[in-house]
Amino acid sequence: MAEKKPINWRNVMTVYGAAILVGTELIGLTWAGAWALGGLFDLPPTFRYVIEAVGAALGVYGVYHFVRAARKVEPSRG
Repeated sequence: MAEKKPINWRNVMTVYGAAILVGTELIGLTWAGAWALGGLFDLPPTFRYVIEAVGAALGVYGVYHFVRAARKVEPSRG
């Protein structure tokens, strides 16, 4: 078996630190955008909550792909 390389904690902290920063902005942006659209079109509260949930889910999806791409650039081992 091949030996595992040690964990590079600097890369790990960089990726997850950036994920926290990008994640809060992306999720906040999608959530606020959905809230604004609900208010702009004067939708009932139930529809606003649904749009906000979809916006938040899109934000989480974007963060997931950001972390995957960042881990390829900044490998955690080696």
